[in-house]
Amino acid sequence: MTAASSSQTHSPSRTLVADGAFTLGRLSEGRVLALAAACPSGSADPVDLATVAALRIERPDLPAAEVDDGDFDPASPDRIFSLARVRAFPLDDGQDADLVVMRGNLTSVLKRVRISHEDRSIARRNADWVSRRGWRPLAVAIAKVGEHDQVGEFSLEGFVSIGDGSERGSASNGPADWARVNVWSVSLRYQHWINVAMVFILSCTGYFIMDPFFGPTAHTGEETGFLMGWMRLIHFSAGFIWVVIGATRILSAFTSRDRQLRWTQMWPLKHKQDLRNLGRVVQHYALIKDDSPLFLAHNPLQQLTYTSLYLACGLQMTTGFILYGLYHQDNPFWAFISTPAHWFGIPGIRLFHAMMMFGLWAFVIMHVYLAVRADSLERHGGLSSMINGGVWLHRGAKPVDAPEIG
Repeated sequence: MTAASSSQTHSPSRTLVADGAFTLGRLSEGRVLALAAACPSGSADPVDLATVAALRIERPDLPAAEVDDGDFDPASPDRIFSLARVRAFPLDDGQDADLVVMRGNLTSVLKRVRISHEDRSIARRNADWVSRRGWRPLAVAIAKVGEHDQVGEFSLEGFVSIGDGSERGSASNGPADWARVNVWSVSLRYQHWINVAMVFILSCTGYFIMDPFFGPTAHTGEETGFLMGWMRLIHFSAGFIWVVIGATRILSAFTSRDRQLRWTQMWPLKHKQDLRNLGRVVQHYALIKDDSPLFLAHNPLQQLTYTSLYLACGLQMTTGFILYGLYHQDNPFWAFISTPAHWFGIPGIRLFHAMMMFGLWAFVIMHVYLAVRADSLERHGGLSSMINGGVWLHRGAKPVDAPEIG
C-alpha cells in the first residue's frame, strides 16, 4: 500500500487506518510509525491521514516528521513507493539525523534496500501474517544523508499495517506509561506447555519403569497384570510426541516470523558487549550487583542455559531411542539405532538416561524459582507471558536486545 496506490480508496464510505507497527529491531515501533507519517503538511492522501492520525494517538510525545513540499517525491504507477527528505529526525540513540524515507509496497522496497537474508525472511513472514488478517504492510526504509547531500544505502526498518476500519479508540499514552510488548509467539507457548506435560509424563512413567513404586509386584507374589505394559506404552507414546515437538522447534528456528525463535538467537555471545552483559547478569544473580541489563526476551545467561537444555533434551531423546531399539533387534533400522548400547553397555545407557531425567527436574525446579523471583522483583508479567505472550515495560525503556519501547 502506498501513497500513490491509495487513490482508488477516495470514497466517503471507506476510511483507512494505521494499526500497529512492526520493527526489525533498530528503531522503536513509535519511530517506525513516525517515519511512515513523513508527508507534506496538509496532505489529503488517505495513507498520510491514517499514519499521521495513528501517530497522534499512539505516540503524542513523538514529533511528526516534517517534510517540505519540495522534499517529497510521491509514488507513481511505475515506482510504487514514495521518497521524502526528513531533516533532523531524532533516532533512538538520541542523535538527530537527516534521512531519506522510502515507504510503499514491501516487495518493491525490498528490491532497493540493503538487508540480510534473516531480516528479509522475518519481514516477509510478518507481512504475510498481517496480510492474512486483512491489512496491507506499508514498508518503511531509511537512508542517512551525509555531506554534500550524499544519500547512503537504504535499510528496511519495518512496516505499518494499513487497512479499512471504523473510528479507532483515542487512548493517549505518554512516555512514562506502561506498554504491553508481545514477546512469545503462540507456537512457542504451545510447545512450552506440551513440553511441560511430556516431561512430567515421561518422568513419572520412566521412574516407575526403573523402580515400580505402587501396584502389585513379583516380589509380593501377586499377579502384576499389564500395569508395566501400560506404563511402557504411555512412556513410549509420550516420547514420540516429545520428538515431534522437538522437530517443530527446529523447524521454527528457520521459518518463524518471530526473531526470538530464530536459530541466530541460540548463541547470544556475538560481540564483546555481549560478554560484558553476561558478566553483569551473573553478578546480579550472585547478588553482587543490584541491577542487571534490561532484556526484552532472554538475557545471555538464560539463552545459554536454554540452548544447553535443547542439547540435553536431544541427548535424552537419543538415549531413549537406543533403549527402545533394543526390543526391535529384528528391524535393521532399530538395530542400528541401538548400536551404542553394545559399546557402552545397556546398564550404562539406562543409568545415563535416568540421571538425565533427574537433571531435567533440577532445571525445572530452578526455572520455576527464578521465574517467580524475577516476576516478583521486576513486576513485568513474565510468568503470565508464557500464557498470553506479552510483558509490560515502561514506555521509553531501552532493552539491550530490542529498540526503545513504545
